[in-house]
Amino acid sequence: MDFSELTKQAVKAALKAGGVIRSYRDREVDVIHKEGGDTYASQVVTEVDRKAQDAILKLLEDSCHAQGIAVLTEESEDNRARLEKEYFWCIDPMDGTLPFIRGEAGYSVSIALVARNGSPQIGVVYDPVHDVLWQATKGQGVQRNGEAWVLQSSGEVLTFTYDRSFIERPECDKVLKELEAYANSLGLKGVVATQFGGAVINACQALEQAPGCHFKFSKPQEGGGSLWDYAATACLYEEAGAVVSDVFGDPLDLNRPDSTFMNHRGALYATNEALASRIRELIADFSLRL
Repeated sequence: MDFSELTKQAVKAALKAGGVIRSYRDREVDVIHKEGGDTYASQVVTEVDRKAQDAILKLLEDSCHAQGIAVLTEESEDNRARLEKEYFWCIDPMDGTLPFIRGEAGYSVSIALVARNGSPQIGVVYDPVHDVLWQATKGQGVQRNGEAWVLQSSGEVLTFTYDRSFIERPECDKVLKELEAYANSLGLKGVVATQFGGAVINACQALEQAPGCHFKFSKPQEGGGSLWDYAATACLYEEAGAVVSDVFGDPLDLNRPDSTFMNHRGALYATNEALASRIRELIADFSLRL
């Protein structure tokens, strides 16, 4: 299988979907409620999500037929072919629907190719607001807007990106204080904690503004993001030499057979192992093994 060629196809599809999304940016759109997890963000979809998905699938359908690649996408039912085929496309046509509805930045297109064992092979993320394209192919490193990109870790502050679920937790203040103390111990000028938008953009911002981190607690309720929220950025982090795992330090389960949600073990992104280890220590008491 030619992963380089498949990456090109995924890039083309992401850019096409981004164009669809951009064409609706200043227009009113209908918001539709759907069955999802325990958060509002997982329960809404717009006509734009679906049109972006259609654009992606149209460009990737030849690879699916010719090479037997399955498809898992947010706005379609999981037909579980991902558990039978060697590879599957894992697609979020617009991660960050809520920021899009509010007219804010923080949404993106996310496309990954994942092996049946759950390992990401290709990751493509497109931010249509800032016209930034991230791409990674296993063993080939990371590109940003077509140029080779190398992880930098010389920032003066520790970047922490989060979503609304974090600030709603009672442990929020304690975790922030501990992150601040850790940053100070490294000689950094504190923590910049920012809510950028969807999980995909949050992970990309933490990677780009290193040293940085983004994480989601494990929890018993369904939600905590889905496979398509993490697959592409997992590939970016791995190829950048950064750390991506569940909150217990094990690889992300990107093809779990029993659900597409990731609440059972959470998710952790960090630009270096020392930072990842410290975060695991900080949140260990609040993380449930499910």
